Amino acid sequence: TGGTIAGAGVAEAGAPSAAYRAAVVSAADLVAAVPGLGLLAELHAEQLLQIDSVDFTDALLLRLARRVAELCAQPDVDGVVVTHGTDTLEETAYFLHLTVPSAKPIVLTGAMRPGDALAADGPANLLQAVAVAAHPSSGGRGVLVVMNEDIHSARDVAKVHALHVNAFASPHGALGLVLEGAPRWYRAVTRPH
Repeated sequence: TGGTIAGAGVAEAGAPSAAYRAAVVSAADLVAAVPGLGLLAELHAEQLLQIDSVDFTDALLLRLARRVAELCAQPDVDGVVVTHGTDTLEETAYFLHLTVPSAKPIVLTGAMRPGDALAADGPANLLQAVAVAAHPSSGGRGVLVVMNEDIHSARDVAKVHALHVNAFASPHGALGLVLEGAPRWYRAVTRPH
């Protein structure tokens, strides 16, 4: 959908760290830039939106929810990963959690730094999100948020820091983490939707 994970244009040394443009890299280019994604799953990149997440409207949320539901209804789709800006990622995740009651994994991810920044976190977050969505153990858990190796439930997750890559947390802790390319679960949501 856009956001920092699809951002580019990092300023020169000494310039403000927020000097980049969000939502300028396409979904296909995001996928192509992460080596190893094709080993985890057969992927199809779709550019539904190309916006900064602060520009989400109710109409765009409904459009996203309908498209995710359509994809989950297809027998040849095993899971969906949505790249999203972090400013409203938890709201979108919770909305999808409430409106798309699929047993298939739906995973949201984003980035705190644009892809051309030093130590960009987006490529690793996308790789881990795909690993979670592709893993058989991820089904039936509701919508998930994967950031900085943590797997959170959309029911709980909140952005708790505006700058750190570990910007998301849950009051009861993460459901698990991504380790060696696969999810490791530590707790479960008893009411996934």
